[in-house]
Amino acid sequence: MQSYSTLIIDGKTYSYAPLDSLGIDLFVLPYSIRVLLESVLRHCDAPENETAQITEQDVKNLAGWNAQTPAKIEVPFKPARVILQDFTGVPAVVDLAAMRSAMSQCGGNPDKINPLVPVDLVIDHSIQTDFAGTSEAEKKNTDLEFVRNAERYALLHWGQKSLSNFRVVPPSVGIIHQVNLEFLADVVHLQEKSHTLSQGKRGQVDNLLYPDSVLGTDSHTVMINGLGVLGWGVGGIEAEAVMLGQPYYLLAPQVVGMELTGSLAPGVTATDLVLTLTEIFRREGVVGKFVEYFGAGTATMSVADRAVLANMAPEYGATMGFFPVDEKTLQFLHDTGRSPQQVAIVETYCQKQHLFCSPAMPTPQYSQVLSLNLAEVEPCVAGPKRPQDRIPLSQLKASVLALTAKGEA
Repeated sequence: MQSYSTLIIDGKTYSYAPLDSLGIDLFVLPYSIRVLLESVLRHCDAPENETAQITEQDVKNLAGWNAQTPAKIEVPFKPARVILQDFTGVPAVVDLAAMRSAMSQCGGNPDKINPLVPVDLVIDHSIQTDFAGTSEAEKKNTDLEFVRNAERYALLHWGQKSLSNFRVVPPSVGIIHQVNLEFLADVVHLQEKSHTLSQGKRGQVDNLLYPDSVLGTDSHTVMINGLGVLGWGVGGIEAEAVMLGQPYYLLAPQVVGMELTGSLAPGVTATDLVLTLTEIFRREGVVGKFVEYFGAGTATMSVADRAVLANMAPEYGATMGFFPVDEKTLQFLHDTGRSPQQVAIVETYCQKQHLFCSPAMPTPQYSQVLSLNLAEVEPCVAGPKRPQDRIPLSQLKASVLALTAKGEA
C-alpha cells in the first residue's frame, strides 16, 4: 500500500508518503485525522508478519473514519518526536543509561541503545529565585542552579554527548511550551539522511518530509496545536515506549468542529475567549475527543492567540484543540526566525498533502459542530481551579455581592 512520491522545492527534491495514493475523499476527513493517517500510512509494515507494528488493515481502518460513528479501533500512532520536561525527562535518561549498562554487561555494544525518534528535554521546572531586583539576578540564579544540581546536569551532559536523537535545552531559556512553539517545532519535519523503511521493507528514501507531531510528558504539550502541530501529553512510560520505537495506541477519536466567526471586539483578549470556550466545551462534553477549530474567525487570530486556546485543552477536557496549518502559521514561522527554506517546505508540502487550510478548501465532516461568534465574547473572569465558572466583567460586582451574601466567596 505504501509508496513514495517526490516534489521539488527551490530546486531540491524531497520525498513524501502521498495521502492521495489511498484513493479516498480526503476532504471529508478533519485535518487532525489526516495527520494521523499520514503517520499510519508512512509506518505501515510490509510484508506483514507477526512482528509488524502497523499493518495495511490499520491504514484502511483509519482511512474509513466516519464522523458520526467512528469505528472502535485502535490507531497505532508514531509521532515525529518526543518532548520532555526535566521532572519526567531525567528518569527517562536514567533508564537509557541503565539499558546501556545492561547491554555492556551482556557483552553487547551499548552505543546501539538510543532513542529512535528525536527527543528534546527542556529544563524549565528546576531553577529557583534566590536573587531578584538586580541586572545580575538571572545569572546568579542560573549559576546556583548548576551548583545545586551538579549531578543531574552531569547526567544530562552525558546524555546529549552520548545519545543519538537527544538534545537538552538548558535552564533560563524559556518554559517548555514557549521553546517548543518558537524554536523546536518545524511543522513539517525533514529527515535528510537515508531513511530505512519500516520492518520487513527493503529500500531507502532520502530527504523525507512528513508532518511534525509530538507527544510530551507535560499535559500542556497541547499548546503546540495552535501552530498546526498535532500533539498532547502522555505519561512517562508511554513517552519512553515511543522513544524506543513503539506506537502510541489511541482509539479512533470523535472530532468536534468548533466554528469561529467574526472577530474579537477591541479590549477582548484571547483569555476571555478561551474561558468562554471552556464553558461551552464543558457543557457539551468533549472529554476524550479531538477539537478542531475552523471558520472565518480563525483567520483573524494570531498563532499566539491560537496557542492560548490550544493550551487550555486539559481544562476543557479534550485530547487537544487543533488549528490546521494556514497563512498565519507561515507568518509565525517567518516572524520567529525559521528559514525561508523551511517556510517554503511547510507551505508546499501541506498544500500537496491537503493539510493546508484556506477559504477555498471544503469544510471537513465533524462528529459534532459547535459555533461561536467572536464578536459576542466579552471580558470576563474565572478562577484557575474552575475556569468553567466564568463571570462576565459587566456582572462581576453583582456576582461577588451575591456570593458574599450566600457565604460562598
